[in-house]
Amino acid sequence: MPKDTPEAGAESQNIETDFCIIGAGSGGLALAAAAAAFGQRVVLIEKHKMGGDTLNYGSVPSKALLAAAKRANAMRTASPLGVRGVEPLIDFAALREHIKRTIANASPNASPERFAGLGVRVIAAAGKFIDKSTVVAGDFRITARRFVIATGSSPVIPPIPGLQDVPYFTNETIFENANPLPHLIVIGAGATGLEFAQSYRRLGSQVTVLDAAQALGEEDPELAAVLLAKLSSEGIAICEGVRVTRVSGEQGRVVVEFETSRGAERLEGSDLLIVAGRKANVAALGLEAAGIKPASDGIKVNAGLRTRNRRVYAIGDVVGGPHSSHAAVEHAEVVLWRTLFRLRAKAAGRASPRVVFTEPELAHVGLSESEARAKYGKIRVLRWPYHENDRAQAECKTDGHIKIVTSKHGEILGAGIVGAEAGELIQMWSLAISQGLKIKAMTQWNSPYPTLSDINKRAAFRYFATSPSNPYVRKVIALLAKLG
Repeated sequence: MPKDTPEAGAESQNIETDFCIIGAGSGGLALAAAAAAFGQRVVLIEKHKMGGDTLNYGSVPSKALLAAAKRANAMRTASPLGVRGVEPLIDFAALREHIKRTIANASPNASPERFAGLGVRVIAAAGKFIDKSTVVAGDFRITARRFVIATGSSPVIPPIPGLQDVPYFTNETIFENANPLPHLIVIGAGATGLEFAQSYRRLGSQVTVLDAAQALGEEDPELAAVLLAKLSSEGIAICEGVRVTRVSGEQGRVVVEFETSRGAERLEGSDLLIVAGRKANVAALGLEAAGIKPASDGIKVNAGLRTRNRRVYAIGDVVGGPHSSHAAVEHAEVVLWRTLFRLRAKAAGRASPRVVFTEPELAHVGLSESEARAKYGKIRVLRWPYHENDRAQAECKTDGHIKIVTSKHGEILGAGIVGAEAGELIQMWSLAISQGLKIKAMTQWNSPYPTLSDINKRAAFRYFATSPSNPYVRKVIALLAKLG
């Protein structure tokens, strides 16, 4: 007779637990650590690498690549600061080792050993529901008070004719590259595509980016224009509104055929990178057995991140929406507050910040100008340029500006920054929006001089810029002067 499987239950080990988490990416790890700290029994299931996409293929390695490219560009463009610029020599094998070393240095925080030490039982296997209250993983059959699906997302590979016969990179494979890429063709002009495009351009590649829609189409057009102009000035060709019809070629020579408003065109390069979006990892989870109906963009959840099965929650990329590690961690916090403390917490949604880590960076939190106008009608838009900041002048980083959107009564509705360190500067506005602060609060703090953060305060003061010319205010001041 054939050997019984865990699904049959004959030779499996039964585990009863409080939390069974499927997926050890950013959200799954955060929830596992926090739940264990509160004395909960936790089982964490991961079929591949601990740390998920963020650690192994996403934010961590991409920032290591960006750092190397930024350093190379600094060497090349140092002349305005009185340092003679030189053309850097790029050692791609050493660059790959730098990326691997960065991942290795961050890995201990996501290791099975660390989580075992925290009291989490880690199972290296694929998890699958066999009914509404049971998951099997390897030789284990797990029942839990609560299940959390945190399986993340994977690159979308578009159905382009010929692509299956051509070598290409994705964000999961390009970090293994140890060779120069003479002409890199990037399909996808979102944040990830443009980060790779600028990195490889600065590392010496010719780069062409193709996109079916508009580059950075999800960002504020005013802010995106500043970044796109910078990328163009560095020699990156961005072609929007194209329809790729065929790909052909071999290692070291790739031909992309596409349609534009001008007609059919043909582009030849050395390498191809596909960054055309991401899809939720829901296959082989047995969602139907759990009473959960998967959707094309992931698992449907309510405001508390609970699925149709009251025992099952879903967090991170697998629920669609913004794909980021900090959003997944926030989801983990929501589940923790709801399950352990019975509080009606919910994800911030649009109040969660996002950043394009190019140079200059582009960061945003809250509503865009168009979204705010649609929702509130009359709004105020406040701006302050980097070139009016002394620190930016000292460091020759004067491209960009900050843009704040408020209601007519001073509620902060959204903030966007394009410029140096935008990802750091946006955090103050993220805090302000999360706490419901008004714009006046953003003028009542001292900014150390000289720092880039002063642009936040300067922009906030623009809300009151017309006050001195207000006839009513002038009459009050005149009256007080007489009384004094």
